[in-house]
Amino acid sequence: MLTDRRLIFLSAGLRAIAVGLSGVMVSLYLAGLKFNPWRIGLAVSLGLAGCAAGTLVVIYLADRVGRRRSLMMFAGLMGVGGLLLASASSAFVVMLAVFVGMVNGMGRDRGASMTVEQAILPQTTTPAERTKTFAWYNVIVDAGHAVGSLLGSVPALLRQQAHLSLPESYQWTWGFYSVICFLAGALVARLSQGVEAPARVAPQPLSPASRRVVMKFAGLSALDSLGGGFLTTALVSYWFLRRFGVDEAFLGPLFFFVRILNGLSHLGAAWLARRIGLVNTMVWTHLPSSVLLMTVPMVPNLTIAVLLLLMREALVEMDVPTRQSYLVAVVRDEERTRASGITNLTRGVAWAVAPAIAGSLMRTLALSAPLLVGPVLKIAYDLLLYQAFRDLKPPEEHSGA
Repeated sequence: MLTDRRLIFLSAGLRAIAVGLSGVMVSLYLAGLKFNPWRIGLAVSLGLAGCAAGTLVVIYLADRVGRRRSLMMFAGLMGVGGLLLASASSAFVVMLAVFVGMVNGMGRDRGASMTVEQAILPQTTTPAERTKTFAWYNVIVDAGHAVGSLLGSVPALLRQQAHLSLPESYQWTWGFYSVICFLAGALVARLSQGVEAPARVAPQPLSPASRRVVMKFAGLSALDSLGGGFLTTALVSYWFLRRFGVDEAFLGPLFFFVRILNGLSHLGAAWLARRIGLVNTMVWTHLPSSVLLMTVPMVPNLTIAVLLLLMREALVEMDVPTRQSYLVAVVRDEERTRASGITNLTRGVAWAVAPAIAGSLMRTLALSAPLLVGPVLKIAYDLLLYQAFRDLKPPEEHSGA
């Protein structure tokens, strides 16, 4: 299964490049089309709603029709969405493209394909190495996010160096985005039969014990994602544009360094989880990152704002591999696709709702409102998660593995 793991890593990395690119570019592209903050937020919400709809498909169909085929289909839809955006001639086409193409304004890949991959990865490793495998998976994904964020400066470079117009610079970049998505789909087409579920039938209901755990975990995850939906890369980019007047040439490299810090933090999370446990690592790294972000709107200049953002990003993603590893460890093997799917679905729905609300708050209340509301919701999630799951240990923590 080592070859399958490598193919998943490579495909996920390519897809993450596309997601990192769309996270930086989509709000600036829509601002160039004269969309106001509310319409930008709505478009980001529709893209994340597409991601949520894809996750719903995963829950009920991925193990039945095949995990490999599902990954190929989602990569194809992402590519089609990019082509539609490259040729968009109206607001309707834009909204259709972001939904069908699951265009991710989060700047972080948390879509349907990730749900499938989270179900596959435990089959490619041992329980003792599971968290480390998820950590490296997320390192590669965030490395892709970093490269994609850096590529977010391409439209500005095309205008400066190739003397393209604003619309042309984005059309070429969205076309490049689509090529990346199609390449990711070509890689997963080579996965072996070993990645499939034990029996390709309709997924069975969760056991009562697993259902209680998954539903509680999913509900808390929705709260976390509601806060995260106020803090998408697209909206944070827009905040920096409006507050400090910076464009893609600055924001692309900024989010490149953000994703590098995210990726390095995953390795730190795996090391820390072996010493203090998965739940403790999730909570006590995530909580201070929210406090840091709440201070960003209060600072007087761009330099301090960037430093605080980078400090926050060095911590905020440490809960991701630990959360993924924890969930698949506390349910049965055959329940992993459904458990990951339900949790990712609630996260996706919350992400989809929040940006439209955030855009409305930016327009009617204050530009910085999302950077205050989002962290408050995330702090509430951390405290509730610790209270609910501090006594439920994964198998390796019971055995001391």
